Amino acid sequence: MAADRVLIVTGGSRGIGAETTRLAAERGYKVAVNYRENRDTAVELIKTLKTKAIAIQADVAAEADVVRLFETVDRELGRVTALVNNAGVVDRGARVADMSAARIARMFAINVTGSFLCAREAIKRMSTRLGGKGGAIVNLSSIASRLGAGGEYVDYAAAKGAIDTFTVGLAKEVGPEGIRVNAVRPGIIRTEIHMASGDPARVERIGATAPLQRPGEAIEVARAIVWLLSEEASYTTGAIVDVTGGR
Repeated sequence: MAADRVLIVTGGSRGIGAETTRLAAERGYKVAVNYRENRDTAVELIKTLKTKAIAIQADVAAEADVVRLFETVDRELGRVTALVNNAGVVDRGARVADMSAARIARMFAINVTGSFLCAREAIKRMSTRLGGKGGAIVNLSSIASRLGAGGEYVDYAAAKGAIDTFTVGLAKEVGPEGIRVNAVRPGIIRTEIHMASGDPARVERIGATAPLQRPGEAIEVARAIVWLLSEEASYTTGAIVDVTGGR
């Protein structure tokens, strides 16, 4: 029963994370909304949910924070059965020749290391080998992993390429332990993350070039994520689902 399921959504206070949180709550999941800085947004979100929900501050790139996040969920909601690795960051458009080591390190720390750390803690609780009852993990990739994002943010694209590989490898590793691992690869979606690129008009401009001739909406990505978490996707693992409008 979905009522017995506990979901953690990292970076869950805005955009795709918030829509995933809302939709999962409607399906009966207990939900932990992780945020790094936007406490007020996270708290307001959980107030609107008709399910048991909590908001937890944690930086997914910090190991101690991730451990605390999962321990808090253990105490307040129960053992996690579903994880959405949604927390991510993009930076202003730049060429590789102009990127600093600090920028690259930050990009991989949040987008890649954070996903590894959260998956590690989830596996400790889900794995049948370790006494768990199984579960599902969905990682957020990006169409950038296929396109490379040359001249914009190759570092972000490379980080999401790592997520694709991580998804396939982890699915093979923990499938025998009752854990399904999949990824959703969004295209151009109307979310606040694009404001960080320094070109807010790019969403409409690039979205119009997709076969569906528009950007996507966060809820359209959330539907794919929640489906992958559900028993309807019980024989799906190691998959990367494009939600890109055909790009």
